[in-house]
Amino acid sequence: QVQLVESGGGLVQPGGSLRLSCAASGFTLDYYAIGWFRQAPGKEREGVSIISSSDTSTYYADSVKGRFTISRDNAKNTVYLQMNSPKPGDTAVYYCAADPLLSTLVAGVSQGYWGQGTQVTVSS
Repeated sequence: QVQLVESGGGLVQPGGSLRLSCAASGFTLDYYAIGWFRQAPGKEREGVSIISSSDTSTYYADSVKGRFTISRDNAKNTVYLQMNSPKPGDTAVYYCAADPLLSTLVAGVSQGYWGQGTQVTVSS
């Protein structure tokens, strides 16, 4: 069964840290670009960060630059999103997506594999 499973979400205080994981099963992530997206209540889904299949290119939304770091461990078939100094505005359901085409992830129109999402709540 092909699937992506996010984990690591939860409640975190502003200024704390949290690491999200996106684990793939049923296929290998080696040849896929991976993106993290988020959707807050009443808002449209937005791209947070993307990493290329070759691990040579990374992209970040302006709102998370300098605070979030995306990385991948192909040996573990897993991609991570390290969230440092989160803010209340980062509260959302976070999804990961895998697509052979980096361009479609960057454009936010991926028809690849998507996870079910993990809730992140930033609050004191």
